[in-house]
Amino acid sequence: MITEYQSLKSYNTFGVPAQARYFTTFSTAEELRDLLNHAIVKNNPRLILGGGSNMLFVRNFDGIVLKNELKGIEKVHEDEHHYYVKSAAGEIWHELVMHCIQNNYAGMENLALIPGCVGASPMQNIGAYGVEIKDIFHSLEAMHVHDGTVRTFSLEECNFGYRESIFKRAEKDNWVILSVTYRLNKRAVLHTSYGAIEEQLDKMHRDNITIKDVAQAVIAIRSSKLPDPKVTGNAGSFFKNPVVPIEVYKAIQTHHNNAPCFPIDETNVKVPAGWLIEQAGWKGKNLGNYGVHDKQALVLVNYGGATGEQIYALSTSIISDIKAKFGIELEREVNMIG
Repeated sequence: MITEYQSLKSYNTFGVPAQARYFTTFSTAEELRDLLNHAIVKNNPRLILGGGSNMLFVRNFDGIVLKNELKGIEKVHEDEHHYYVKSAAGEIWHELVMHCIQNNYAGMENLALIPGCVGASPMQNIGAYGVEIKDIFHSLEAMHVHDGTVRTFSLEECNFGYRESIFKRAEKDNWVILSVTYRLNKRAVLHTSYGAIEEQLDKMHRDNITIKDVAQAVIAIRSSKLPDPKVTGNAGSFFKNPVVPIEVYKAIQTHHNNAPCFPIDETNVKVPAGWLIEQAGWKGKNLGNYGVHDKQALVLVNYGGATGEQIYALSTSIISDIKAKFGIELEREVNMIG
């Protein structure tokens, strides 16, 4: 059933007001295929909506929103070293992570508590604490929006990059992700050196560390630094960490001896965007009903009643200021809709 003038406030984690000209849901591939043949879907802009956790509605969406409600998680194969776990795209990401931990499928534990649905995980190549989707990805199934054909994409075909994939570039808006299959380890290879994981594990007094311990450490860290979208509207990290030539980083060091960086290759480094924003004085900036989170400068927040236009304008001001002060142009990680 297609409805008209549907409020989207409860469908985006920023909690900003917006409405869709048309709105519907699908819970099977057959329902999706039928919808894609519907005149309203064919003749209007389309937006496939999952958890609404990586988008900002800057205005109403003058098209049709198709809410992905595909469900199901199953182990489809195993070999000597790996389990292959297939999840429908509409599943909640964190619930999939916890399902895998409970079954001792290793590899996802560093990605606990990331908001959103499974379908967005390969689209964005989500990552945290030293692990990205490309590290555990096996394949995905997607339906073409024009002819309804279903195709399997391999790791190589997804062309993953830093918060990038083929679905954000060459094949943008051409496919609807139906399911994702992950290759997970039978024998855990723990990644605990990134961020504050080891420090948190020490606080937890854990010996013989398990994937469950790592997940609990990540959950504790994220909970202490990041606002809960159910309480304070946000979309997590708003900006990507910029990759810059070493010469640019060295220029920053002349004024900031403690400037952090992560080597990428012989000529480039990644500089934490949150550090840049904090140095520029934006951390904790309160503009009434919206602003910059006081514990994590990467996170823009809606305290209640803010519009998408206001939050977008704030992000633009931050980008301009960082460019002026550091010569680095930040790129938004969150998708602008409208």
